[in-house]
Amino acid sequence: MASVLGPGDELLRIIQGAFPVGIHVRGNEITITGESSDRERVGRLFEELVVLVESGHQLDEEALGRSIEMMRSDQKPTEILRTEVLRGRKTVRPKTAGQKRYVDAVRNNTITFGIGPAGTGKSYLAVALAVQALLDKEVTRIVLTRPAVEAGERLGFLPGDILAKVDPYLRPLYDALYDMLDHETVARLIDRGTLEVAPLAFMRGRTLNDAFIILDEAQNATPEQLKMFLTRIGFGSRLVVTGDVTQIDLLDGRGRSGLVATREILQSVDDIAFIDLEVSDVVRHRIVRDIVAAYEKADAQASKISGSSQEANE
Repeated sequence: MASVLGPGDELLRIIQGAFPVGIHVRGNEITITGESSDRERVGRLFEELVVLVESGHQLDEEALGRSIEMMRSDQKPTEILRTEVLRGRKTVRPKTAGQKRYVDAVRNNTITFGIGPAGTGKSYLAVALAVQALLDKEVTRIVLTRPAVEAGERLGFLPGDILAKVDPYLRPLYDALYDMLDHETVARLIDRGTLEVAPLAFMRGRTLNDAFIILDEAQNATPEQLKMFLTRIGFGSRLVVTGDVTQIDLLDGRGRSGLVATREILQSVDDIAFIDLEVSDVVRHRIVRDIVAAYEKADAQASKISGSSQEANE
């Protein structure tokens, strides 16, 4: 009961503030008063929280907040938060319903597109699924790639060989790997060729069999590059493409984002899934969700003003 209610009953107060009910606790008994629908929902919430605590979850304000959002959407937190993506040195689980939908899609389709704003776990969960597939011997290698496109600024000439030059672009993928595996294991996998991290340009002309392939930041690939990449997939392989269409860094003259064009072309193809992650799926610091939401609101207002101006001109 102490784990469910939180230190000083802080979690209990959050639940009371989220629903129009009265909650009275005596020992191990909880009495809920209020409208029947609200009583039933809060009762189910407590049942879900008890199961999470009994299965080893440590409840905090963030986990409780997500559980409350799920209950309001008639979803079961236990079905989402107890799903294991990676087991071992670090256990990785989805934290939102959107992330659970994304994980299920990757497991059930040959090609999955994860599209959403920053902080929704697109790349991190894809890397976790790849590492688990390798540990389970479902694949024999992992291939991580992304376009070498600068984010709005020129970096100039970088020292070193080709791998050293592209390393800054691939750093987010390394960060995810090092969070799940120790540095020695990652280095050993790279030396053996079991783990390959390379820029998108290196994919041309290859056929990748028995591999888990991830293309990150796909919004910065042109339609031609993305077509080239998607046709690299071989037998026994799985492919995940992640991107955020609101952060396209392609320079003028390089063409339209391949992620936008490819969705229009492949939307109806079997064994290919497109999963949209929303602001509610952001799992970084709370302020990241607020920033994404503010930008989306500003973009919507700008589009509305632009549309109104166009109508006036016509």
